[in-house]
Amino acid sequence: MSLARPWPRRLVVIGLIAMVVGAVDPLEGSIVILAGIALVALGAQLGHGRYRVLLHWSLALVAVGVGALWGISAVGGFGGTTGRSYWWALVLIPYPAGWIMGLVGAARQ
Repeated sequence: MSLARPWPRRLVVIGLIAMVVGAVDPLEGSIVILAGIALVALGAQLGHGRYRVLLHWSLALVAVGVGALWGISAVGGFGGTTGRSYWWALVLIPYPAGWIMGLVGAARQ
C-alpha cells in the first residue's frame, strides 16, 4: 500500500477494528463485521493492496454467511423442536470462513 495516500490504510485499520469488535457477539455483531470487511476491501482496492482479491472473496463469503445466519434465525434456528437438524448449521460456514480470510488479508495489508 502506498504511504503517500493514508486513507486506504486508515480504512483497513478501521475495518479490522470493526471486525474484531463485532466478533464479541457474532449474531448481533454480524452487521458490524460485514461493514468492517467492506471497509477493509474498499481500503485494499483504493490502495491497490496485494490481497484485494482475497478480501473481495472474503466480503462475498461474509455477506452470504450473514444472510444465511439472519435467515436461519428468522425461521427459528435449527435443532430442538424446529424440525431442522443440526446439519443446517453447515450453511453458516461461509461466515466464519470469510471472517478469518478477512482478518488474515487485513493483517497482511
